[in-house]
Amino acid sequence: MSKIKLSENFIKNTVKLALNEDLYPAGDITSNLVENNKVIKIKLISNQNAVVGGVLFAKHAFSLIDNKIKFIIKKKDGSLIKKGSLIATIEGRAKNILIAERVALNFMCHISGIATKTNQFVKMVGKKCKICCTRKTIPNLRVIQKYAVKLGGGTNHRFNLSDEFLIKDNHVSSSDIRRLVLLAIKNKKGKKITVEVDNLKQLKSIIGLKFNTVLFDNMNIKNLKKGVKIAKQYYETEASGNINLKTAKSVAATGVDRISVGSITHSAPAIDFKLEI
Repeated sequence: MSKIKLSENFIKNTVKLALNEDLYPAGDITSNLVENNKVIKIKLISNQNAVVGGVLFAKHAFSLIDNKIKFIIKKKDGSLIKKGSLIATIEGRAKNILIAERVALNFMCHISGIATKTNQFVKMVGKKCKICCTRKTIPNLRVIQKYAVKLGGGTNHRFNLSDEFLIKDNHVSSSDIRRLVLLAIKNKKGKKITVEVDNLKQLKSIIGLKFNTVLFDNMNIKNLKKGVKIAKQYYETEASGNINLKTAKSVAATGVDRISVGSITHSAPAIDFKLEI
C-alpha cells in the first residue's frame, strides 16, 4: 500500500493551484474595491457537528495571499466538533482575507465532509469491522480524499492500480477466475491479492489457493453470512456494493472484516463553515 503523507510542501502546492484557478487572469476584482489597509479579525466557525479536516489547507490559503495574516488554530484535523465550534481566528488586512476566503473554506468543507461521513460509518459498524475507501475519488484529489478518510477513522484501500492485485468481475468476465488467481499468485512479487466474488460457486472454485482477501460484491445478507463462514478460516473478508448507513450494521454483523464504501469519497456532503466578523 502506498503511504499517504501530506507534507507542508504538498499542501502549499495544492493550495497554490487552487488560488491560481480562482484568481486568473485579473485577480479578485471585487475585493480590490476594499481598502487595503483595513485590518479585521474574524472567526472560522462550524455550522454543524463534524469531524474537522483541512485546517492547514485553510491556513496556507491565507498565508499564500498575505504572509502577515495571523491564522490561529483552535481545533486540529481529526477533532470532533459541535455546531458553533470555533475552528480558528484570522486577523489581517480585510482585502487579502476576502481573496483567500473561498479557497480556504472549499478545502475544509470537502475534507471535513469525507471525514465526517466516514466517521458515521465507523461508529455504525463498531470496532470489529473496518470501513475502507475505494478508488472512486475525484481525479488528482485522491491523496487528499484518502487522508480525509483516515481522519474519520477509516482505512485506506489500495491507492492505485500498482498497489495490489484486485481481481474484479470484469476481469473474470474476460477470463476464468481460478486461472486469474493462479497467475496473480505466480506474479505477486510481494503484492497482496484480493479476489472479488459474486456468488458462492465462484468462492468454492478458489478456496485453498494462496491469496489474501475475498471481496464479496453485492451479496445479500444470507449468502454473505455463508460466504464469510466458508472463507474466514483462510482469508480476510470484505464486503462491497451499494452499502449505506442503513445497511452497514447488518453487513458488519455477518462477521466480515472490512466494508468498502465508495460513497464516503464520491458522495460526501460538504460541511458548512462560515467566517464571522
